[in-house]
Amino acid sequence: MSDLKKQRLAESLEILAQLELPRPQLNERTGICLLALCGLDSGKPWAEAQSPLIGIRAMLDFARNKYDKPYAENTRETFRRQTMHQLLEAQIAHYNPDNPARAVNSPNVVYQISPEALDLVQAFGSRSWETKRDEFLVKNKSLVSRYGRAREMAMIPVLFGDAGKMSLSPGAHSELIKAIVEQFAPRFVPGSQLVYAGDTGEKWGYFDKQLLTDTGLSIGSHGKMPDVVLYDGRRNWLILVESVTSHGPVDGKRHSELKKLFGKSKAGLVYVSAFPDRATMKKYLPEIAWETEVWVAEAPSHLIHFNGERFLGPYIEPTG
Repeated sequence: MSDLKKQRLAESLEILAQLELPRPQLNERTGICLLALCGLDSGKPWAEAQSPLIGIRAMLDFARNKYDKPYAENTRETFRRQTMHQLLEAQIAHYNPDNPARAVNSPNVVYQISPEALDLVQAFGSRSWETKRDEFLVKNKSLVSRYGRAREMAMIPVLFGDAGKMSLSPGAHSELIKAIVEQFAPRFVPGSQLVYAGDTGEKWGYFDKQLLTDTGLSIGSHGKMPDVVLYDGRRNWLILVESVTSHGPVDGKRHSELKKLFGKSKAGLVYVSAFPDRATMKKYLPEIAWETEVWVAEAPSHLIHFNGERFLGPYIEPTG
């Protein structure tokens, strides 16, 4: 690829970045698509951008012939789902503007840069660029902010205690954490307080640092924290729960890690592996450590005890 082609592609990505497209779309593929929508080969300035009707097949040809990027035929769906869908959402492109009634599976599906986006990109590098960019963003709002609001709406609400509330990132892992806090805790450690709940998106979904300190423990790093920590003040127990959806339960190695991490706590330690269903539990049965507990969300009123002299509670390590 010549220096001029590299420059034009870099400029295309700069435009997309300033229009606040999500990070996953700030890539070469999306930059090429914007250039194709503008019919802009490397020898033309942005002021000469046009608005051809163009399909995915033609975009692949454009990438190969104009920018030396030979994308494989099996990338068509990636172009549609991971680039063009987002450009449509951002109002940068329109779908079948010549025939909105065209069938989705038609081989004649085409895209076209929107009139507002065309006017904007033609101003790239000029004095009017920033003004037009800001006007475009105000009118259409950035895709990042709109996707962000959608994610916020999809957050999983979790209730705990008398009036405690938190939100976790959407996903099976968070759904299980919600079940642990709302179903396991009231059944098996009634009156317990939530100390910590992890979140796949923010890591620290909830953390009552003072409550943990009151048990005689100070955690400097949360890298190896269990997914949920509950404190039973009546019995002075810390319940350490792993939410098992895609990673392992409290096996021998994890048991040792948690024992070391919470070793200075004044509270007794109880180890629990929580599963969404018995099918998931079955995959991990050989790994579960003895003297731990297992809870399955699909049968919330039952607890499985892995040996030992007590049903639920901490074990006192022998001395000497």
